[in-house]
Amino acid sequence: MSPKNLQRIVIKIGSSTLTHPGGKLNFSQIDALVRQMVDLKNMGKDIALVSSGAVGAGMAELGLKEKPLQIPEQQACAAIGQGLLIGIYNKFFQQYGEKAAQILLTASDLENRNRYLNANNTIESLLSHGIIPVINENDTVVTDEIKFGDNDTLSARVASLIEADLLINLSDIDGFYNRKPAIKDKDIQLISVVEKIDQAIIEMAGSPESMVGTGGMVTKIMAAQIATESGIMMIIGPGQQRNILLKLVEMAEKGKYEIGTTFLPCESILCKRKQWLNYNLPAEGTIIVDEGAVLALTEKKKSLLPGGILKVKLNFNSGEMVNIKTSNGKKIGKGISNYSASEIKKIKGHHSSQIIEILGYINQVEVIHRDNMIIKEGNFDEY
Repeated sequence: MSPKNLQRIVIKIGSSTLTHPGGKLNFSQIDALVRQMVDLKNMGKDIALVSSGAVGAGMAELGLKEKPLQIPEQQACAAIGQGLLIGIYNKFFQQYGEKAAQILLTASDLENRNRYLNANNTIESLLSHGIIPVINENDTVVTDEIKFGDNDTLSARVASLIEADLLINLSDIDGFYNRKPAIKDKDIQLISVVEKIDQAIIEMAGSPESMVGTGGMVTKIMAAQIATESGIMMIIGPGQQRNILLKLVEMAEKGKYEIGTTFLPCESILCKRKQWLNYNLPAEGTIIVDEGAVLALTEKKKSLLPGGILKVKLNFNSGEMVNIKTSNGKKIGKGISNYSASEIKKIKGHHSSQIIEILGYINQVEVIHRDNMIIKEGNFDEY
């Protein structure tokens, strides 16, 4: 890749990078990272920080040695730790002449289109005033239904939201390896550059010999998919290395990938609205389509009409996201349905002109309009 100026940078810092082994915050490390972020800002770059560490900080304050198993207890730790964490960040940023602002998000904040746009406007406003947003999942109120599940995914969604140029993911690992590191393993290799996240890369991350397995490298690869498909470069780098942020940005701008693992952005990217559709809305059901509809959707770039629908699975309402699959179960896309599952069961297989006769009303002639649909090329089952 040719050298380029990376103007807008999202930095994700994991708990292991911010804390000592016992769970208490590592002030020297936080100071060093904040100083580098301020240096980058002084170079004229926009910086947004996605930071873990709230639950850990709360645990240390309460004298807990192990993470509580009950969600209310974890949320209590987050409530205590979040205030401590933003206070510490503010102290260090102010020491170097900068200001920070806290933003807490849940998955539902980005699933709702208006709240998604509001979150974007808030972050844009902070950046325009020279404020560094410090973003975290709102662990004090999340449940299993609405949580991102990890700050890797959150950082990628934030990077996509604000159309960043670079996402840096700092961790306690050096990068993405071809297999789990072992002292006597001569075949292990650090992968410096990933040009495309294909099935082989996904299997490396999630196989039994992956470095950290589910919830570790798997979530980082998922985050890299979101970032690269949004046109954003992502780097996994060693958070403990001296001046790591400055080194990674310089490296990325020169196109020399000597530290960590760099995931290059895709050449063909989704528009911002379709990024929102693809990465932020969970599917509530499935529509099964016939071969004619598959051809119309994948090659002719058409909307989905009722005539091409064979059946529906699960109950969903109009306005909700649904998967689109072939009769043999292959996923070819997803989109926002203009009709509920019960309505589609009545109009499936019929011409659009018959909708009002069957239902007594009509929402749209299309079950899913092309503008509200994502159709993937290649291996559809990978997303």
